[in-house]
Amino acid sequence: MNEVEVRRAQADDAPGIAKVHVQSWQEAYAHLAPAEALAALNVERRAQRWADIISEGATEVWVALDCGQIVGWMSVGHGRDDGPRPTELVGLYVLASHHGTGAGQGLLEAGVGTDPAYLWMAADNPRARAFYARNGFAPDGESDTHEIVGTPVEIIRLVR
Repeated sequence: MNEVEVRRAQADDAPGIAKVHVQSWQEAYAHLAPAEALAALNVERRAQRWADIISEGATEVWVALDCGQIVGWMSVGHGRDDGPRPTELVGLYVLASHHGTGAGQGLLEAGVGTDPAYLWMAADNPRARAFYARNGFAPDGESDTHEIVGTPVEIIRLVR
């Protein structure tokens, strides 16, 4: 496997980010949401939203590339809620085909480094929980419910 490159997202990355967003949700949440709802996710709509997010600049967006193809993304910014740290890791997703390649680690290091931060994640996501634990994040006891493609899912907050 090639070495994964990590860099700041650019406006023309929006379609690639959207493709990874949809596919990684389908892979990561297959056990949490109905298959038909996940299959109905629309890459084009997400691409427009990602173009807006990147151009607005309210969050930093990073991409991981393998041979020039986006295989992961991360978004980080000021907390969207009254979180315990000023920095929130809003999302970090890597295609299952690139798990274990360093793509997720590279994204985390580029966007957050070792700084204090927090994130919300699906409670039933052992792979993500192990990744974040290796990077010093731990549950702080806060939980909530979030809808993923119309399905209520328990989420927990991790803090470092």
